[in-house]
Amino acid sequence: MKITIDPGSPVAPYEQVRMRIIELVGSGGLLVGTRLPTVRAMAEQLSIAPNTVARAYRELESAGVIETRGRNGSFIRARSDSATQRAQRLTVSHVAALRALGVDDEAIASMLRTALDTD
Repeated sequence: MKITIDPGSPVAPYEQVRMRIIELVGSGGLLVGTRLPTVRAMAEQLSIAPNTVARAYRELESAGVIETRGRNGSFIRARSDSATQRAQRLTVSHVAALRALGVDDEAIASMLRTALDTD
């Protein structure tokens, strides 16, 4: 699993971790049932605080992307929702990332319209 943190990014490190795991799940880079590194191991690997990784994992769990099985660890969860629900979550995630970059809602809407018009 390849995750890196850009310390110069305006996107918070926990959000970078969260978005990258979602990307890996969406692309098939992380399969259902894959065990994620422990919070401490991921924090050491990325040279960030364990609380940062813990926050990313909590948000991923609340979004239904991972499940935590107590001391057994955190695993990629099987999705039982529709493609529309997944697309909605992905859109919300990308809009949040754009806002974190300082892009206003009007510019985001313009970007979406342009993307929709591109063949």
